Amino acid sequence: MSLLHPRREGYNIFIILNMKKNPILEISNRIATPLSAIASPQRVAILLAIGKGEACVCHLETALGWRQAYISQHLMALRKADILQDRRDGRYVYYRLKNAALLDLITASATQSGLAADAVSSLINTQVYPSCECPHCVPALIPITSL
Repeated sequence: MSLLHPRREGYNIFIILNMKKNPILEISNRIATPLSAIASPQRVAILLAIGKGEACVCHLETALGWRQAYISQHLMALRKADILQDRRDGRYVYYRLKNAALLDLITASATQSGLAADAVSSLINTQVYPSCECPHCVPALIPITSL
């Protein structure tokens, strides 16, 4: 890249200034990446439904009342943003937050919005949903004849 203007002689000082890296902008971009990934209300709901434990897609379907394909698209975006980690157990994939401090950020954001922190904390996943059929929610039954 030439620093000379095509029609004028001399240096173009604006190109030189723009070539310098600004540490505050670099740090701001890194901070904004996960925040933009959780910016949609649907993704915040998914993070609250996963909570401090882990959840599979069928668990999230039961908790949120959304279709599997819709949830999976949001889970993919959260995985790409390095917010979630997953593990496979047979045909089920379980998701958990890589850093549970993200729930504190969501709670602080709710407080900033005028909501009570207790109201948000009560929504963080701590329960098993009875209509969820995954082995995490429904314990395997051992036939009495095999005992």
